[in-house]
Amino acid sequence: MDKEVRAWDTYLELEATVKNMLTSLKAVSELQNPAIRTRHWKQLMVATKVGHRGGRCGLAGEEERGGASAVGGPVGGASVSGVAAALSRLAEGGDDVKFVMDENTTLADLLALNLHEFEDEVKNIVDKAVKEMSMEKVLKELDATWTTMEFEHDKHDRTGLMLLRASEELIETLEDNQVQLQNLMTSKYISFFLEEVSTWQKKLSMADQVISIWFEVQRTWSHLESIFIGSEDIRQQLPEDSKRFDEIDTKFKVLVKDINVTSNVVGATNQEGLYERLEALQGQLTLCEKALAEYLETKRLAFPRFYFVSSADLLDILSNGNQPELVAKHLTKLFDSMAKLKFKESGSTVAVGMWAKDGEYVEFDQAIDCVGPVEQWLNKLLDRMRCTVRYYMTEAVVTYEDKPREQWLFDYPAQVSLAGTQIWWTTEVNISFGRLEEGYENALKDYNKKQINQLNSLITLLVGDLTKQERQKVTTICTIDVHSRDVVGKLIAAKVESSQAFSWQAQLRHRSV
Repeated sequence: MDKEVRAWDTYLELEATVKNMLTSLKAVSELQNPAIRTRHWKQLMVATKVGHRGGRCGLAGEEERGGASAVGGPVGGASVSGVAAALSRLAEGGDDVKFVMDENTTLADLLALNLHEFEDEVKNIVDKAVKEMSMEKVLKELDATWTTMEFEHDKHDRTGLMLLRASEELIETLEDNQVQLQNLMTSKYISFFLEEVSTWQKKLSMADQVISIWFEVQRTWSHLESIFIGSEDIRQQLPEDSKRFDEIDTKFKVLVKDINVTSNVVGATNQEGLYERLEALQGQLTLCEKALAEYLETKRLAFPRFYFVSSADLLDILSNGNQPELVAKHLTKLFDSMAKLKFKESGSTVAVGMWAKDGEYVEFDQAIDCVGPVEQWLNKLLDRMRCTVRYYMTEAVVTYEDKPREQWLFDYPAQVSLAGTQIWWTTEVNISFGRLEEGYENALKDYNKKQINQLNSLITLLVGDLTKQERQKVTTICTIDVHSRDVVGKLIAAKVESSQAFSWQAQLRHRSV
């Protein structure tokens, strides 16, 4: 084109018009974004200072949330004469343009808005629409999720009550959605959705609080129900707290019935006054738990071995205190080896012996009547167990030399045989030292030979026919005998001649007192 032409006013005006046209078309293209809603057209009208007629500014039937962009429709079919007229208005810079956004809106109508003058405003509006569309998507998903989210239920064994159960999916979804809502609140584009987001925040926050306190109350109620309702012993010992729990039980069952009417999580947890009622129940349950703990502490002080068992086991022991056979199943938790008791006859409270965990039976030196408060007769049982072991220990030490050791050890319980063997080993080594001091030089050597003979006798027993308990007893004594033989061997090798020598004093020596 001739350079002179470029200087003509007509050329300059036409060039400016074309540039404005390109800028406006770019703006129109951006306005075709599916995120554009009616409110964004209104914002565009305000930005371009163009008036609009009619009750609404948008396509017929378009919804404020989720509707299609008006620009994607008829504007593509603008006539040549319409565009020419728009170009003419652009060139003339006409004022007082009236704009109606409906199904008949054309490209010419949009060009008449002089969008080239509001390029930044259009860009900001479209960016805002896109951000709001992502928020809208989050809120739609959130609404769909919580519309279908329901509690699961478990049947309570004793009462048949349908208790709530929250799945891991529910808890994780609740936490994730609360974080999502918090992130939305920090966005600078929140203004349009502020009320809806705030409402969801309140609903999910209340659901979170109610779920937390509900399952705490439910767990505590389940634990205490079998105690205060199912145990007559506890009801007699704690009458005031039992009455308090009866009221709690009634109120909790009403709450369960009410909340089960609505399975939906949000609907169930957002009932008016529910959280406050649960808080009140929690406070009352805490008082019951405290009273129960103080009661159990008095029992533990009366029989310290109760500290070895859990509160649940202790309550089971206390509630069955007048039925020794039921209490006996907890003996392995209270004693190191006692597993159960032998009673005089079925249904009797008189115990005549005890069984160890490995099945060994030991007859009591005197029968014990398991009556009265459980902590009292358990203390008597503990004393009787000690007296019985002491009785057999004394008898075993006295009768040790009455028969060969490989026969003697089967006459007494394993604990007595093991301790008795150790006591006599200490005694016999001291006797050997006494003979050494009297001038008998081979005293320790002779005793060492005796040890070897005793050990060989036990080995002979092991290859014979023994019960499981007998084999375990003989094997253990063999192990101890090998150590005892080695100790005496070292004393001989070191030529120790006195029972006061350190090499003997340093040994673990058993004595009968």
